[in-house]
Amino acid sequence: MALGGGTFVVQNKELPGTYINFVSASAASAALSERGIATMPLELDWGISDRIFTVTSGEFQKNSMELFGYEYSHEKLKGLRDLFLNTQIFYGYRLNGGGKKAGNELAEAVYCGIRGNDLRIVVQVNADHESLFDVKTFLGTVLVNEQTVKSVEELKTNQYVRWKAGAVLEAAAGLPLTGGENGEVNGASYQNYLDQIESYTYNTMGVTVTDNVTKSLFTAFTRRLRDEMGVKFQLILYDYAEADHYGVISVGNRTLDNGWGDAGLVYWVTGACAGCAVNRSNQNRKYDGGFTVDVSYTQNQLKDAIRVGKFTFHMVGNDIRVLEDINTMVTVSDTQGDIFKDNQTVRVIDQIGNDIAVLFNTKYLGVVPNDAAGRISLWSDIVAHHRQLEQIRAIENFTDSDIIVEQGNTKKAVRVTDLITVVNAMSKLYMTVTIE
Repeated sequence: MALGGGTFVVQNKELPGTYINFVSASAASAALSERGIATMPLELDWGISDRIFTVTSGEFQKNSMELFGYEYSHEKLKGLRDLFLNTQIFYGYRLNGGGKKAGNELAEAVYCGIRGNDLRIVVQVNADHESLFDVKTFLGTVLVNEQTVKSVEELKTNQYVRWKAGAVLEAAAGLPLTGGENGEVNGASYQNYLDQIESYTYNTMGVTVTDNVTKSLFTAFTRRLRDEMGVKFQLILYDYAEADHYGVISVGNRTLDNGWGDAGLVYWVTGACAGCAVNRSNQNRKYDGGFTVDVSYTQNQLKDAIRVGKFTFHMVGNDIRVLEDINTMVTVSDTQGDIFKDNQTVRVIDQIGNDIAVLFNTKYLGVVPNDAAGRISLWSDIVAHHRQLEQIRAIENFTDSDIIVEQGNTKKAVRVTDLITVVNAMSKLYMTVTIE
């Protein structure tokens, strides 16, 4: 069995000798890797089709118009604003790509989708040179591009339109683009996303579907990658406690906003769980997003939600807060007890799996001899890594002897035994006051 359950690295799933279970883009060292990486498949009116695209939090704030077709504050981007409150790097995929591009006699939209129908071209004779034209591209009421040229051939493609060769420029108050359509979302769309995202590194995957068939598809994907391939991430779904797995988080509350359906909170939870530090918990965390949340629960209903593994929000004073930072795991075993129900525990073990995989695959695999000195070096790096976890109070009571590195069943094999005690955030206060 591959060390840690892993059988592939990002660039080559068949790489021999990979006995650790996860590869990220981090440098080979005993340092802790960063969190805050999330992925989601999305239904969009504008943007890249048929492939994974990357957006940082800064790019989303500055370039939301060209990336998603709408300004940052637009109602259509409310979910993404919730996501990016805690996400640093986002891997997106457009589920409804493959539609039709809007166009007119002068230009065609860069991307397919209904947002292209809000593009229009204004052509004006230049005030200083009558032989030149000012060609302006508007998206809605926003001027997104302006060029001064003699002919269409001199126009350069911008972030929104491509110009049609052979067209003739003449003054026009506004030439709308028409015919743009979104593509269809179906099972193949979700499968294409899963096929592409499998080789990426991320902390959480969020999916806003409400049908159980698609939820089961993503749950099966998560189980396979975590249990068979050792890939460390958590899946966030709406109302799917049936998953009964520590890699799946079920958001219990529905959102009440028109046009968003019930699963709007998946955006915020996906970002919050991705960005939550390895030594922190989301328990009692205040919801600071933009959705209207249904928190009409009784005390008994909240208790039941915890019992069945639902990630639930409740009202505390005037704030909406996370009740318990838990996943859908209900059924425990000798090897996976109650502690695995807590997402803070999962973050710690995922951190170890991710970091040690990077360390081994980039520093030791195929390079360091499997002798006593080589194994001592690996042991020293793992100890140094765990010391950092202890310093930030993610684990406790760690000693050097908790790590054992020895030769495996073959001369190329290394066997590591690791013992950790995870620290969880305070949750309950039992206080006895004696009065004399």
